[in-house]
Amino acid sequence: MDFGRLVTAMVTPFDAGGKIDWEAAERLIDYLIEEQLSDSLVIAGTTGESPTLSDAEKLELFRFAVKQAKGRCKIIAGTGSNNTAHSIHLTHEAEGTGVDAILLVAPYYSRPSQEGLYQHLKLTAEATKLPIMLYNVPSRTSVNISSQTTLRLADLPNVVATKDCGSLDQLTEIIRDAPEGFDVYSGDDSDTLPIMSIGGRGVVSVASHIVGKQMKQMIEAFVSGRLQEASRMHCDLSVVIKSLFDCPHPVPNPVPVKHALALCGVPVGGVRLPLVGLTDSEAAYLASRLTSLNG
Repeated sequence: MDFGRLVTAMVTPFDAGGKIDWEAAERLIDYLIEEQLSDSLVIAGTTGESPTLSDAEKLELFRFAVKQAKGRCKIIAGTGSNNTAHSIHLTHEAEGTGVDAILLVAPYYSRPSQEGLYQHLKLTAEATKLPIMLYNVPSRTSVNISSQTTLRLADLPNVVATKDCGSLDQLTEIIRDAPEGFDVYSGDDSDTLPIMSIGGRGVVSVASHIVGKQMKQMIEAFVSGRLQEASRMHCDLSVVIKSLFDCPHPVPNPVPVKHALALCGVPVGGVRLPLVGLTDSEAAYLASRLTSLNG
């Protein structure tokens, strides 16, 4: 399955009471597809605050996103957890919502061995006929899916891609040795162009909520061989991308991007505890950096 080159890990809009804001979700999906040019959307991933969403909320979000997207982009459902039986169950349930694919994050907190990682992800992938995108994010999970384990999983018929936040050396090994048709996506916005330069397919992005159109232009410039233009755009985007994670110190995603969306006229509400909103000084810093969007 082709997820395209620009995949947005979508935030989950909440109302003032902390419930899912379905009207805001409708507007956000249209905005990400039509204005920010997303090829696919990840629903209920880390950026969607998956730890604070119930299974019922996730399944409702999957159905809603499929209905609202109307075939304009692929919908990828985040169903992974650190409980293999639960991941299998939710993946199986998600298959009935009409989503196009599944995102499986490495099991967090438990810190399993590479064999444990393989068995967890293999058994979950086998619970569905849908295409699987793996998600390796060691800074969040405290465990790294090694290149060898990723390549073992890539031999499974429905494991077709990985979103990887590992080292450039690791991604190089995966790209070099992966079977034909297995795609590697950067899991870090700032690494989009470097990873594409060694054969990566694209990015699963947070910044595309705000600068998706510009990121798509950078990607298209690179693919078309306009390397200096792509490099210039990469440098220009770096200020905004960095501000969505550092305000000016590290702030957990998706707190800054939700605030940035409101500043851009696309309100999506706040975050659920244990996350909290930006302080006044953090908000001022982010606003000052977003002015670079207008030159």
